Amino acid sequence: MSDASAAAAAATGPLANVWVIDLTQFILGPVATQILGDMGADVIKVESPQGDPNRFIGPSRHPGMAALYMGMNRNKRSIVLDLKQPAALAMLMRMIERADVFVHSMRADAAERLGVSYAAVAARNPRIVYASAPGYRSDGPWRNRPAYDDVIQGESGIADMNQRAYGEPRYLPTVIADKFCGHILASAIGMGLFHRERTGKGQAIEVPMLETMLSFNLIEHLWTGNFDEPMGPLGYERALMSHRRPFATKDGHICLMATTDIQWRRLLTVLGRPELPDDPRFATVAARSERFPELYAIVGEEIAKRTTAEWQALLDGIELPNAPVKHLADMPTDPYLVETGFFHHYRHPEAGPFVTTSIPVKFSQSPPQLRRTPPCLGEHTAAVLAEFGFSEAEIAAVRT
Repeated sequence: MSDASAAAAAATGPLANVWVIDLTQFILGPVATQILGDMGADVIKVESPQGDPNRFIGPSRHPGMAALYMGMNRNKRSIVLDLKQPAALAMLMRMIERADVFVHSMRADAAERLGVSYAAVAARNPRIVYASAPGYRSDGPWRNRPAYDDVIQGESGIADMNQRAYGEPRYLPTVIADKFCGHILASAIGMGLFHRERTGKGQAIEVPMLETMLSFNLIEHLWTGNFDEPMGPLGYERALMSHRRPFATKDGHICLMATTDIQWRRLLTVLGRPELPDDPRFATVAARSERFPELYAIVGEEIAKRTTAEWQALLDGIELPNAPVKHLADMPTDPYLVETGFFHHYRHPEAGPFVTTSIPVKFSQSPPQLRRTPPCLGEHTAAVLAEFGFSEAEIAAVRT
C-alpha cells in the first residue's frame, strides 16, 4: 500500500481511470467514496481548510489523522479548497469539467446556495454522474431536514424492532444507516457509470437515507403488510422474538441456524431430542414458524449442557451452520482472519504504523487494490491541481 501519486496509473480495479470529485464528510459519503477508490477510481477528496470533522474523532497519533477518519478514507487524495472563496469555487467547476463523478453530502438547498446543484454541474459537464445521499427525498417536504444515523435508525423502525425484541427502544451499536446507505450510494454510482457507458449521458443520483433504510428493513418486516388488507401486525416474528440470540453454553455462547426440515431433524437429534422432529408442533416449516419461542427455549436448554467446543464439533458433524460468539478484541488474532490476510499492516508516511481491513470483494479480471494510505489534509493539493491543468500562480492563489 503506497502513497505515491503515480499509484493512480497502477490502479487495476473495475473503476480504474474514473475521476471522482468527492465533497463528502462524516461517514456515509466517505464510506461510498472509499469503495469507489478501492475499486480503482481516482478519488479527489475536496476539503475545507478545517478538514473533514472525522479527522478529529477518536484516538490519534498525528494531528488530523484520528481513528474514525482512518477507517474510511484510504485510496483517496486530499486537496484543500475554501469553496466560500470565488476563485476556489471556480477552480472546482473547472475540475468538474474533466471529472466522471461528483458526489457530495449536502442538503439540496445547501448545494444550490454553494453553486454546485445538479443543474450547475451538468451545465459544465453533461456526462457527469452526480450523486448525493440526503436524509430525505429532494422532491418531498423534508428535503432540507438534517438527518444523521441515529435519527434514521429511529424513523426507519430499527429502534422499535429492538423495543419489540428486548423491551426498550435502542439503536443498533453500529452506524448501520450511514454505512448501508454508503454502500448503496457507491453501487448506484457504479450503475450510473454503466448507464453512461451505454448511452453517453450523465445523470443525477439520489439515495435518500430514510427511504433506503425503510426498503432495507421492510424486506422481511413488511410481513402482513405485503397484503392489501394486513392480517396482523407488521414484523417478521422469528427475527423479533427475544429468544433469537446466541445460545449460552457451559463456557460461552454459540450461534447456530437451522432452516429446513432436514436441518431441524439433524439439530434436534444431536441435541438429544429425537422425538421432536415428528412432533406435530415442530414437524413442518409452517408449524415451527408459529412456535419459535417454544422451540428456541428447548434448544437453549439443551445447548447449556455442553461447552462451546463440544457443540462446534457436534454441529460441524451434521453440517449445520454455527460459530462461537467472537469478541471485537479477538478479531486481529483470529486464526481464520490471519490466514486469509484480512488485516493489512502498513506505515503511514506521516502518522506511523496503522492497520486497515482488506477489500472483501474479488474480481478475477480487474482486482481492486490497497494503493493509497488515508491522506493528510491537503496533502495532494498542488499535485492534483497541476494534473487538472492549473498553473503554479493559480494554485498559489487558492493556497494563500
